[in-house]
Amino acid sequence: QVQLVESGGGLVQPGGSLRLSCAASGSIFSIYAMGWYRQAPGKQRELVAAISSGGTTNYADSVKGRFTISRDNAKNTVYLQMNSLKPEDTAVYYCNAHIVVVAGRAPYDYWGQGTQVTVSS
Repeated sequence: QVQLVESGGGLVQPGGSLRLSCAASGSIFSIYAMGWYRQAPGKQRELVAAISSGGTTNYADSVKGRFTISRDNAKNTVYLQMNSLKPEDTAVYYCNAHIVVVAGRAPYDYWGQGTQVTVSS
């Protein structure tokens, strides 16, 4: 089984920083794209940032210049460095990864359990 486990969430004041981590484990042949999504109360889940296996990144307009996504392929881990946090960043953040479990088969989407980020004074 493949598991994605997020960590690093918590309570932070506006203007503060947090770094989220997501580690994939289990039977993994290869990992393609990885990303972070978030869902605030009463809102749809939205893409925050994504990174391809080659390192190409994509960010939501609302976080450009403040958040940085990166990955460590040797550790099967993706990170989200969040700076200059705003109250509107408050949400549950979910890790996502496209993972090939069996060689030659198409990748499948896996999701972490989510980690709460709360930005408040």
